[in-house]
Amino acid sequence: MDCDGCERLVKNSVKHMKGVKTVEVNRKQSRVTVSGYVDPNHVLKRIKSTGKRAEFWPYIPYNLVSYPYVSQAYDKRAPAGYVKNVVQAVSAPNATDERITYLFSDDNPNACSIM
Repeated sequence: MDCDGCERLVKNSVKHMKGVKTVEVNRKQSRVTVSGYVDPNHVLKRIKSTGKRAEFWPYIPYNLVSYPYVSQAYDKRAPAGYVKNVVQAVSAPNATDERITYLFSDDNPNACSIM
């Protein structure tokens, strides 16, 4: 987005959609944030229909990532405090291997207690 007209065009294309609560446009990052109960793919199609290139924002805040040091997580185009949303190296917390490992952990003082 280069000018006020482009920003207004994109904002108006999505702000009247059913379920949209707020639309925030950050021209510096060429980013549009849409909040509400709406299908993300439908929003993407609506923005693409204006003639602008659109894709989902590939970055998430650094503090939401459990292991941000995986390969390809750092991108030079990422804004400060954000890393690329890539598959994490750490297994899911509800995985069986993780729960079994936790049973015999030194951090869990009740792990080996007999009842």
